[in-house]
Amino acid sequence: MDTAIVISGFGGQGLLLAGKLVAQAAMLEGREVMWIPSYGPEMRGGAAGCTVLLGDEPIGSPVVDRIDVLVALTTPSLEKYGRRLGAGSMLVVDSSLVSVGPRPGIELIDLPCTQLARAAGDDRLVSIVALGAVLGRRPIVSPETLRTVLMRVVGAKHPELLEADLAAFDSGLHSIDAVESPAPA
Repeated sequence: MDTAIVISGFGGQGLLLAGKLVAQAAMLEGREVMWIPSYGPEMRGGAAGCTVLLGDEPIGSPVVDRIDVLVALTTPSLEKYGRRLGAGSMLVVDSSLVSVGPRPGIELIDLPCTQLARAAGDDRLVSIVALGAVLGRRPIVSPETLRTVLMRVVGAKHPELLEADLAAFDSGLHSIDAVESPAPA
């Protein structure tokens, strides 16, 4: 099974880290992975994101015509990538920043990611909250594997941030139960 995930927003939201975490978790689970970052010269505030391709077989091409999971943390991200969602795709938006109406055939997760990240301890963890929500609804990789990778990656580089990262992930993972999402038609 191949899965195309796009995580997009602006620099400073942890987009590339979230993609790396998914990629590393998938590798730990024995899957084939391709991680493709996309960002401009800006450090914070400019458009940024990444595409993560997961497969059970070798991935032949980085070209993505249809996105299975889109995390759009800004309106420009939704405008840029939203048209590549197909029936049965999942769309996660940060309701703190993005307003979106129903999309027939698309599973919409409208979650206040920025508010949840702030409550977890750091506004920059918005992508980690969104990632928790994705895995809470669709276990593309096991949440336990993702948590293990998060502890390794963040714990090695920024141990002082690990507690907030884990809290942000758990916030998204557990908040998904309270979010009503229409089943794809």
